[in-house]
Amino acid sequence: MPDFKLSAQLKGHDADVRAVCFPAAKTVLSTSRDQTVRLWRKTADNPPTFDATITSQGHGYINSLTFLRPSPTWSEGLVISGGQEAIIEAKRPSLTAGDNADRLLIGHGHNVCTLDVSPRGTHVVSGGWDGKAVIWDTEKWQVSAQLVHQGEVKSVWTVLAYDEHTVITGSADTHIRIFDLRQVNAAGEVEPRRTLSTTSVVRALCKLPGGLKGHPSGAEFASAGNDGVIQLWQMNGTEVGTLRGHDSFIYSLACLPTSEIVSSGEDRTVRIWRGSECIQTITHPAISVWSVAVCPENGDIVSGASDNVVRVFTRNADRTAPAEALSEFEESVRASAIPQQQLGTSINKERLSPKSWLLNNAGKKDGQVTTVLEDDGTIGAYQWSLGEQRWVHVGTVVDSTGSSGRKVQYNGQEYDFVFDVDIEEGKPPLKLPYNLSQNPYEAATKFLGDNELPISYIDEVAKFIVSNTKGATIGQSAEDPSTDPYGTEARDQPDQAAQPNKYLPYKDYLALTQAKWEPVARKLKSLNEKHILAGNKHIAMNPDGLSRLESVLQATMGATNQKTALPGLLEAQRSIYMLATQWPYGDRLPALDVLRCFAAWPGAASVNDSKYGSLVDVVLRGALDIQEPTSSKDEPLVEVIQKFDATKLNVNNLMMALRAVTNLVATAEGRSLAASEAAAITALLARVAGTEGAGAGPVGPDNINLQIALTSAAFNLTCLAFNQRESVDLELLMTLCQVAEAVVRRQSDPEVLFRALMSLGMVLAMGGDARELARTLEVGEPVGEAAKKSGEARIKALAQECLGYLKG
Repeated sequence: MPDFKLSAQLKGHDADVRAVCFPAAKTVLSTSRDQTVRLWRKTADNPPTFDATITSQGHGYINSLTFLRPSPTWSEGLVISGGQEAIIEAKRPSLTAGDNADRLLIGHGHNVCTLDVSPRGTHVVSGGWDGKAVIWDTEKWQVSAQLVHQGEVKSVWTVLAYDEHTVITGSADTHIRIFDLRQVNAAGEVEPRRTLSTTSVVRALCKLPGGLKGHPSGAEFASAGNDGVIQLWQMNGTEVGTLRGHDSFIYSLACLPTSEIVSSGEDRTVRIWRGSECIQTITHPAISVWSVAVCPENGDIVSGASDNVVRVFTRNADRTAPAEALSEFEESVRASAIPQQQLGTSINKERLSPKSWLLNNAGKKDGQVTTVLEDDGTIGAYQWSLGEQRWVHVGTVVDSTGSSGRKVQYNGQEYDFVFDVDIEEGKPPLKLPYNLSQNPYEAATKFLGDNELPISYIDEVAKFIVSNTKGATIGQSAEDPSTDPYGTEARDQPDQAAQPNKYLPYKDYLALTQAKWEPVARKLKSLNEKHILAGNKHIAMNPDGLSRLESVLQATMGATNQKTALPGLLEAQRSIYMLATQWPYGDRLPALDVLRCFAAWPGAASVNDSKYGSLVDVVLRGALDIQEPTSSKDEPLVEVIQKFDATKLNVNNLMMALRAVTNLVATAEGRSLAASEAAAITALLARVAGTEGAGAGPVGPDNINLQIALTSAAFNLTCLAFNQRESVDLELLMTLCQVAEAVVRRQSDPEVLFRALMSLGMVLAMGGDARELARTLEVGEPVGEAAKKSGEARIKALAQECLGYLKG
């Protein structure tokens, strides 16, 4: 059987392609960290050509995807996607980003990282970072069952709807669970029928065919994960084989109509397995091949990778790309730079064989990689092709000293290094690009900001950079950062007699400003047009106003320079005030999103409109008041907060309002406004945490994004109190301590726990009456509970600092 060859390269995504689907011969679907879902339709056969349509645009990265096949109800089928927003969207493929979804499924509290549809389309299965796996009925579009995952699951990385009553899941706890959906109990839960243990995080599952076309091993499904091994299983739990060949994490599995298995992973490859043998290895000019899928109609393969490209491969000569495209692809592989750490071993150039060694030595298996010393002194990586019986050049190795002078491509730019950073066990590594001319602390700060990670990681990340670039001397010495803008050099010396606190007090404010202006602008335009067509011109913007607003969005959303006032901001802000309070409640989210970004800019907090009130008035009323329009600004905010109906609340609206409150303290006028509205803001935090208000129950406890916004706002208020200690409001501090304690007792997400613990720590760090108040409230108990809940070293260290203040 011929090898797979490139058929087409589909370019259009602006970031990693995280998931792909190949439902029909002329249709490819893909999702990306660029927050889009794209549908690629084949428009020509010779050469194979695809045109893209953005079918969905989100506010966070999208990394899971499946397709509900056409049915009498849904004649086109449905594109189903999920990701960072923790909302699953089902949408007809003919719709575009400006159209509303046909169905929205809300039930996960964190990133939805895996989706699948049952063979007959009766249900969708989802899994997420919240440790949940959920069954969604596609007739009523509601939860029909929860799959029980006991223990420290952390993340359900992969789900497989094996048939209409069997679902298999793979988790970060290294277990595979098999469920029988017919065994749902009165509480709507399904216990696993069988639990299989593996030696690694399970990231991928795929069903294998049965009968005469079944897998030679007799296996009924396959799994793979962090150990780079594919395991073959029968449904009775018997392991019947293992496939070894990948050199790193395996992210995705699929099965060809021929029963051959397709796999992809962190070693830059897609591999084809016939029986127990790897018969072909397709190397990509990318660091990670995140996803692979098979077309059931023609057996072609599609891959999605970290170089932002979707690629189609085929065995059919009629669908193969033109010779020049094949040559271009092969050249891009040869020209790619391979970070030495990806090969897993250090390379001693003095002991490498010369390139001539390749002429007299064959590889032992397909995909085997060896390194040789090139004629120009660089280190070449070559991969054995079983089909061609030759070594294929797949890149140049960038060694740890940077002596090769070759750059690594990442997101369209060249770097001396692109590291994999494991921030949390069981989650995929993040890419950390670094040039030797950079200060390690500056690179660490940008990395943390780009990935919305806490600044508390800065020492760890900077040390990682230094230790992995020792000996490199381009631009500056990587062993000795020129300056440490965070004043941490002294505390990093292990020989000091006394170690000062690592985290407390922390006097800088948190910000939640990461955003992309294009999807927000597109959504605002779509909603504005809807109101114009409906005859609601009194709450719609005119074209000139929209155009001016778009210019301001482009300049503010996601921008890093927020030190100077921006022309046009105040006019745009007043326009957004109208949308956030006068539009129907279900339409306000994009307006609130804009205001949470505006809140961090100079001048924004000074806008106190005679009709709508202050920035705090607008975001809180817009998020909490479901009336259309909202109630008068003359009604005290505290009353609005006390009476809102949590059962009718849009949790994402509330989350966006709390992000706006968090960002408010970025400016002097914002801090002044936050202080003047502190009673209302803390009352809202107490309602959300469930310490005060109607029913005294928490709001959105399963929504991690909301909980991070809640704890970020709480921390910023305690930080504000610390920085303005001359006028401490003990009643306000008591409420904030109670909020943090309630969060610690109910939540287990490490980032949420850390921010809640930082809030308690800042009260303790104030000393005096504030510390005595904390002692009276017995905050030592929640501090200890947070340390027990999390295995993270930073949380345990922070807890020790808090306990040290209590003893002092």
